[in-house]
Amino acid sequence: MKIGGLVKQSFCDWEGKLSAVVFTQGCNFRCAYCHNPSLVLPELIKTQPTIPEDDIFSFLKQRGGWLDAVVISGGEPTMQADLSEFIAKIKNMGFPVKLDTNGTCPEILALLFKNNLLDFVAMDIKSVCKQEEYENVTGISDCKVITSVLNSIALIIASGIPFQFRTTLLPDVHNEKIKKDLLSAFASYPFVFQEYREGNNLGDYLKCN
Repeated sequence: MKIGGLVKQSFCDWEGKLSAVVFTQGCNFRCAYCHNPSLVLPELIKTQPTIPEDDIFSFLKQRGGWLDAVVISGGEPTMQADLSEFIAKIKNMGFPVKLDTNGTCPEILALLFKNNLLDFVAMDIKSVCKQEEYENVTGISDCKVITSVLNSIALIIASGIPFQFRTTLLPDVHNEKIKKDLLSAFASYPFVFQEYREGNNLGDYLKCN
């Protein structure tokens, strides 16, 4: 696992649970609003220290009985080849695990569900599931993305575990029609709009470099 950060305790990342948050390095999207460019851009990742897995497990061992859960975020965690093994070790320590994902690796999600390794999934829905709209947010032109996203949505809904879909509303990108279409598409599921926060994001970094 390529781990770029650890928040030792958070009340914000899993409602109702005091969680440690593990941040993985690497992402296949380039969302301008992302506040973790050092976990996304290869040129920044190279300059950042990594956290050994053993350090994470040692910390969790010390916090058993204090922490309620572990959240794995990023970057995009499902890009990590050994994600399932990493989560299995955390589960064996007695911690429930939540995964934050963009849904572009449904085959990894399917494996995690099959092995009962997740207790909650939060998936970022970048926009309505059309290639042009996704490209407007992610900066990535790939016709396979929408298929992967739709497959992940279906897997999550069928998984039987708690989940949430969420969309960060971007000025000048998510117009009223897009918001209405998203609300309609996800009306039957846990779905929230998230507030866009300006400053110190990937888009700002790219403009200055």
